[in-house]
Formats: sequence, C-alpha cells, structure tokens
Amino acid sequence: MAEAAASEVEEEGGMTQAVKEELEVITTTERAAVITLLLGEQQASDIIRFLNPREVQALGAAMVGVADLSQEAVSFVLDDFVAAIKGQTALGLGSSDYIESVLKRALGDDKAATILGRILPGASSKGLEILRWMDARSIGEMIREEHPQVVAIILSVLEFDVAADVLGFLPSEVRAEVMQRVAMLETVQPSAMEELEGIMKEQFSSSSSAKSSSMGGVPTAAKIMNFVKVDMENAIMEGVTDLDENLALAIQDNMFTFDNLAAVDNRAVQVIMRNVEGDQLMRALKGADEETKEKFLGNMSQRAKVMFLDDMEALGPIRITDVEEAQKEIMRTSRKLSDSGDIVLAGRGDDFV
Repeated sequence: MAEAAASEVEEEGGMTQAVKEELEVITTTERAAVITLLLGEQQASDIIRFLNPREVQALGAAMVGVADLSQEAVSFVLDDFVAAIKGQTALGLGSSDYIESVLKRALGDDKAATILGRILPGASSKGLEILRWMDARSIGEMIREEHPQVVAIILSVLEFDVAADVLGFLPSEVRAEVMQRVAMLETVQPSAMEELEGIMKEQFSSSSSAKSSSMGGVPTAAKIMNFVKVDMENAIMEGVTDLDENLALAIQDNMFTFDNLAAVDNRAVQVIMRNVEGDQLMRALKGADEETKEKFLGNMSQRAKVMFLDDMEALGPIRITDVEEAQKEIMRTSRKLSDSGDIVLAGRGDDFV
C-alpha cells in the first residue's frame, strides 16, 4: 500500500507522476482539442469554421484522441491555457503585428501565413481561398488548361502536399515549367491577382482583391517537391534542371530529405515513430545513412531495438524504389506533424520547416 501511495505522490504544483506522464506525450494539437471541447458546441463550432479542411481534420482527430484523458490532466491543460492568457495585456492585443508574432511563434511561418491570409483585412484572395476546400483532382482538372504562371500562383497558395497531388493531375510536359515558375515567384502584382481573380470568379463568383501578394519562391517549390512521389520528383527536377540548372540546385538545397531527420531532436524522432508503421520505418532505414539509422535506433529501448533489427534483417533485399517511397511517406507524416506544431524539423542551413 505504501509503495502504491508513493508512486502516486504529488510532485511540484500538485501534479502526480501519472498526470506528468500523460502531459509529456500530449501534442499541441491535442491540447487545442481539449480547450475546444471545454468551450461547448456553439463556441467550438464558431472557432472551427475559421479553420481550413486540413486543420479541421487534425483537430477532429485530436478531439477523439483525448477522450480518455484523465480529469487531472485536463485541468492542467486548462490551467496552462489560462496562465498563457493572463500573461497577455490588452496593449497591442488587437494589432496585426501582435497577432502575426503570436501565430508565427505558435504555428511556424508557413502555417501562420495561411491563417493570417484569412483573418487580416486584404491579406488573401477570396477567389483563391475556396481552392483550399477542393480536392486535388478537381483543382487539377480546373487549371490544367491555364497558363503555367497561373498554375504556379495557384499551387503556391495551396497546402504543400495538396499542391504536390495537383501536380500529378497536370500534363507531364508542363510540370517542370510550373515548378520553375513557383520557385521564381516572389511578389504577385495587383494586376496579375485581379486577372487570376477573374478566372476564379468565373468558377465561383468571388470578389477580387487589389493587394500585392507575396507567395512562391524557392522554399515553396522545395516544400511542394517534398510531397511529390519519387518517380515524378525525378522527372520534374530533371526538367527544371534543363530549364535553369542553378534554380534546380537551389530547390534541391532547400528540400528536406529523410536523412535530414538525423538533425532533429530525440523527442521529435519519438513522435514520428509513434505516428508511422513499423514495417514502413524498416524499409525507410534500409536505405538510410548510418547517422540517421542510429538516430532512430537510439530512441528505442534495447529490447525493441534488437527485435526491430531482427525484423528488418528478415525483410531481405528490397527495391530502392520501395525504400524511397517509404522515406517519402515518413517525410509526409513528419511534415504534417511539423505543420501542426507537434515537432520542429530543422531544415538545411538555419531554416526551419
């Protein structure tokens, strides 16, 4: 009895070991889900309607996932939220600079830009916004006959993995040129945005925006390419190289590869491993460099490591394309975890993706 009581002894702040363990594994998305559930149906629905489809899906899944969370853990999540709110003053709370700073710190530059584009006046194009709610096939069919520059702008405003899927529905002969134009995009002038709005208006009856918009660029092109399937990636990059070799090298330098995961912290690796299948990780590590392989194996218990290596050896020789596809799938999962704020992926150089 004494040992059982000792295992449940309260630590600093009245937190038991069991609750501490719960809070250590809960993700930021799940914390948001807890707060959303506590708000009640009406308030929760008022918040969710401002989210895009991917955010709705992530939050919905998290709301299901926290159903078994203990009441004590829920209380601590709420306390953390209230403490964060109390830490803010009314000064500057409504300013766009303050909102931008908070969102970038919480969500990262890319996700924050997406949200800011919807909530700040004149920050986004309404005609393009509706594309976020369409599936990749529908978008691809709608824009496949448009000029590559128009297609490049549209891909630049989509989620990176959706943009990668849309590429697959475009004619193969234009993919490289489209990615070249994405990489070369920086600022789209009002006249170009108005023309694009006109195209969207024919489809959706949207109003236009006359504000210059920053979008695209080499980082955007690289992030889209991170979600493209291996065979298509090779063909597109060869095409971009033919068009502009220096630009192709710049895109490749910005692309986050599977072996770059060796640079992320141990907590991020553990989160990734919890979100991928074991056999998928085995195939991916078959072709990984030693540093990356040791990064993952080092985050397993000794027993789990031995069993994993035995199972990986039992796989025997596998095709390089299968290894590359498994690595791509793990990178897709890692990117989604990064976008939701659950992990931070350190990109090449000093960038974060």
